[in-house]
Parts: sequence; structure tokens; C-alpha cells
Amino acid sequence: MLNRLRYGAPTKAHGLLIAHGLFGSARNWGAIATRLADTREVISVDMRNHGESVWAQEHGYADLAGDLAAVIEAEGAPMDVLGHSMGGKAAMMLALSRPELVRRLLVADIAPVAYTHSQAHLISAMRALPLTRLDSRAAADRALSAQIEDRAVRAFLLQSLDLRSDPPRWRLNLDVLEAEMARIIGWPEVHGIFDRPALFLSGARSDYVRPEHRGAIRALFPAAKFAKLPDAGHWLHAEAPRPFEATARMWFDAP
Repeated sequence: MLNRLRYGAPTKAHGLLIAHGLFGSARNWGAIATRLADTREVISVDMRNHGESVWAQEHGYADLAGDLAAVIEAEGAPMDVLGHSMGGKAAMMLALSRPELVRRLLVADIAPVAYTHSQAHLISAMRALPLTRLDSRAAADRALSAQIEDRAVRAFLLQSLDLRSDPPRWRLNLDVLEAEMARIIGWPEVHGIFDRPALFLSGARSDYVRPEHRGAIRALFPAAKFAKLPDAGHWLHAEAPRPFEATARMWFDAP
């Protein structure tokens, strides 16, 4: 079972399951999960090979969807599901393969298509970090800046660095994530259809969900709706947290 963080308490509203993206964790969603938990229970999970969840050799979307299905089955009732990037693809696969487990779906800045932007260079940068010689997160940031210029990306990755562990470690299964990168940025052939409400929410400054992707989305999600956050890129929940929260609340509160 995936590691889970719970927010709020069960109410008459459906519970909400949050699946993070590549190199993320359940904790990344703490602020948004806390605010959304004022009207429903929210469960944020560490996906496999991330955080405190199981490290496994397989990291395909059927595997990730199966992990999410097990969480919902353990809760005993269908849930609303929110997934970002890799977690969005896992959420889509869950909805397509086990539609009875999903009431409403929100897919954040990803489409059911194969991409070409490998993130293997970030894994190389994380591997190159001299963990045993670091005494602070600031030192880790300085060392990581030699290979990653973007401060926001460094800050995001460093959330998965555990300097208190002996020895220090990444809370990421870098070996498997690198080996499975083609499957992570890809998309398998699927035959299901999810005809319940599905919102594809993207950042206006992101190119992950393009107009030419809408045909592929509607083929699998015929009831799909589309929206954009104007001042956000791919990490829209971190770049525009309040608008993201408001959109998610409106979507999941709909009857």
C-alpha cells in the first residue's frame, strides 16, 4: 500500500485522492490538501519509488493505477481523484481501467500522449551530489546549482533529500526512475473510456497540453472540459496555488 497523508475527516462529500508528479511527494501537496480538507477528507499519497512508499522495479502506468486503485478500495468507496503530471497519467489510467472507483477527475497539466522531454538529466544531477559531504540544505542547493540553473527546480528536487538519514539519501528510487523513464514520459495503448466528468487544467505558460492533444483526450474522456490558469506553467499548483485551489474546489464541489 502506498504511504498516505490524511487531511480533514470524512464528510458527506466524496473523499479526494491526490497523486503527485515525477520527483514529487505527498508532502508537496500539504498546503492545498489542508485547505481542501475543510469540506472533505483528502488523502495525498507518495507514488511508488517516491517518498516513503514501496520501491519497485516496475513503474508503468498500469502499475501506478493499480496502486491508486488499492488505496481507494481500502477506503471502501469511490473517490474524486486529482493527479499532476506523472500522477495525472496514473489518474487517467485509473479512471480508464477502473472507472467505478472514480467519481470526478482533475488532470493537472498533462495529456494522454507520449512526450520526448526526458528528465534523466535531473537524475544525473541528483546522483552527482556528494551527499555525505553536505551539512545543510543550502549547501546542497549550491552544489546542485552547478548542473541545474533553475532555482525553483532545485528547490523542488531538494524536498526529496533526507539529510537527517544516516547516511543522507534521496527519497527517490533514482535507479528505477531512470530505467523506466521511457515509460514515464510515454503513454501505453489503452482501450477504455471514462465518460464521467474530467477536467484538464493546464498552465497557460506550459506546453504540456496543446491544442493538438484535445482529440486524444476526448477519445478517452468524452465528457472532458478544459481550463487554464493564466499565470502558471507546468507546476501550476505551486506557481498559482490559490487559483488552483479555487478551481479544484469548484470542480469537486459540483453535484
